[in-house]
Amino acid sequence: MAKKSGLREQDLESLDITKLTPESPEVISRQATINIGTIGHVAHGKSTLVKSISGVLTVRFKNEQERNITIKLGYANAKIFKCVGECERPDCYAAYGSGKEDNAKCEICGGPMELVRHVSFVDCPGHDILMATMLNGAAVMDGALLLIAANETCPQPQTSEHLAAVEIMKLRDIIVIQNKVDLVTESAAQEQHETIRAFIQGSVADGAPVVPISAQLKYNVDVVCEYLCKRIPVPVRDFISPPQMIVIRSFDVNKPGSEVDDIKGGIAGGSILQGVLKLGQEIEIRPGIHAKDANGEPICRPIRSKIISLFAEQNDLNFAVPGGLIGIGTNVDPTLTRADRLVGQVLGEVGCLPEVFKELEINFFLLRRLLGVRQDKDKKHEKVSKLKKQEVLMLNIGSSSTGAKVLAAKHDLAKLELTSPVCTKKGEKVALSRRVDKHWRLIGWGQIQAGVEATLEEM
Repeated sequence: MAKKSGLREQDLESLDITKLTPESPEVISRQATINIGTIGHVAHGKSTLVKSISGVLTVRFKNEQERNITIKLGYANAKIFKCVGECERPDCYAAYGSGKEDNAKCEICGGPMELVRHVSFVDCPGHDILMATMLNGAAVMDGALLLIAANETCPQPQTSEHLAAVEIMKLRDIIVIQNKVDLVTESAAQEQHETIRAFIQGSVADGAPVVPISAQLKYNVDVVCEYLCKRIPVPVRDFISPPQMIVIRSFDVNKPGSEVDDIKGGIAGGSILQGVLKLGQEIEIRPGIHAKDANGEPICRPIRSKIISLFAEQNDLNFAVPGGLIGIGTNVDPTLTRADRLVGQVLGEVGCLPEVFKELEINFFLLRRLLGVRQDKDKKHEKVSKLKKQEVLMLNIGSSSTGAKVLAAKHDLAKLELTSPVCTKKGEKVALSRRVDKHWRLIGWGQIQAGVEATLEEM
């Protein structure tokens, strides 16, 4: 492992996973242990807030920069320190990048600081046509920051749609952020504060703190850091079970024109659900490569590989634990990982991954009204109609999005044929979306009861 000044060393030889916790110094020093989503309507300041906390701009791609919106899931890590010297709250909280040394000194009083949290931010797109991407990100979140712009009326369409989505994903820990308060008068901000309180009443965010901030001017960002430490606990993690990770991004890091000898294997990025992944470990990726047999039935060929490198942002790892987002360097052909091709797949120990299904039976619940669609003031939201036989829905399971044809629906049970097989298990939650006015709109959620397994073939 490349030595990085000020960070704890990780030693595979002396590693005892039964004694590891998310707060273990060798873990929290190098890897984030909790995933926080930033959700809300387009242009309400989600990426700006992540940048003001972590110092990392999540808008990385050319088309994102040209349009100044998030299109793919953004990701950034931050360490939150607390001054144990003379500073009062909230000034005693400060956030830095993931590579900051553990023994940092307070910039205000010069006293010592302790590392309280190491957070991964999952920056979701707020645009209505990118709802599927947002749902993929929600699969790995442990908590969320709901951003609402002070200079627009509340709620905007995707504010309510994103809030419904995290409610479906059973996310309990939410902090509401009233952003852009520097653009409105004090009385307008207070008035909107009351509107926000009324909007979240009765929802999963009921009782959550509403923090007025200016992400652009970094005003009150220290208060957000304090709430991240105090209001969103690190969930109980399973370090002992065979490792499983859901992939939310995948890349080919080779530049065009690279020499054959210099080509590096594909990279998969995501969050470990359970277990510990170690450098040099043999891994399997399911469902792998999809194909069809002579009868048109789906066949899956799981991908086998080895972990060549492990990293969390700029920090090299010898082992990775459940929690924050990590990148895994493999010796997989980079054409298989290029442009997010592995998104929705599950990576883990060989022979220990869940089954791959081509048909699912779910029990489902539909929302009463359609969310995320802009309505005239005098009109009510359109009602959600029942599932129809043969209609095609979009299903989000974990980080995978797939089409699903309704074969049968009765009361709250439905049988679905998937357009591409999915690696999942019984009891897993699914989000259901329907095509409305050329866009996928969230209409409900469900839970997997049973399914028909797809044929698996060795590569």
